[in-house]
Amino acid sequence: MNPDNCAGTGRWYADRMQRPHIPDLVDIHCHILPSVDDGAQDLQAGLGLAKASAASRITTAILTPHVFPGRFDNDLPSLRPRFEAFRKALDLAGIALAVHLGGEVHLTPESLEMAVDGRAPMLGGWQGSKVMLLEFPDGHIPVGALNAVRWLMRAGIVPMIAHPERNKAVMRSPDAIEPFVREGCLLQLTAASVCGWFGERAHDTAHELLRREQVFAVATDAHNLRYRPPVLIDAWCALRDTYGADLATRLCADNPAAIIAGRAALTLDSPGLDEARSV
Repeated sequence: MNPDNCAGTGRWYADRMQRPHIPDLVDIHCHILPSVDDGAQDLQAGLGLAKASAASRITTAILTPHVFPGRFDNDLPSLRPRFEAFRKALDLAGIALAVHLGGEVHLTPESLEMAVDGRAPMLGGWQGSKVMLLEFPDGHIPVGALNAVRWLMRAGIVPMIAHPERNKAVMRSPDAIEPFVREGCLLQLTAASVCGWFGERAHDTAHELLRREQVFAVATDAHNLRYRPPVLIDAWCALRDTYGADLATRLCADNPAAIIAGRAALTLDSPGLDEARSV
């Protein structure tokens, strides 16, 4: 998925420059924090992604490194000092991007235990409960996933399922995600899927979930500038063109901002560690 080859990108970026009423955007899923997963591989790559985000109308981002025991052995205590160092680097570079520390938690028994004992980073808050960005394997929905979601709910954690439109089971039948929506899970689509840059099936599935009014937020899932850049402004324009500006703003700005607003009441931001910053 190379955005240089995507028809429409130049038009949408030009459109952004011509239409100042496009809102400030909020990205609640990105892999900008350097040297912790398969996203930014060093500080310069992380700063480059942050600069590109800020340049494309993203004002606030939750940095969501993978939490996947045995593959990406991240947890809140190990991520906090890395986050603080990167926050300071953003200040020094003069990049106007407010950041919070979150995580993308892969569904495993170990990660579920981390979630309830406080070692897994939370995304934010929603209606008084914590919200955790939960990732399923791309190829299927695991047996027992629904029970895992119910277990998290009982623990006061609302799962936000990351990129369900890229899951092969959901691609085959969007009905596969319906039980999770009924249980109260939130759904987050990838911006590039909305634009058609993750392939036709992911695009079609994303828009089917949108038509069903099951989507809570759209986020970049940005990993690098070349193949997976932060294209939230493109998704906003695509959503506006298809569904109207109100829905585009709700999914790319208002709902994500509400998740961040819920962090304060739940004291998810530790002073001097993972609190938001701005230039």
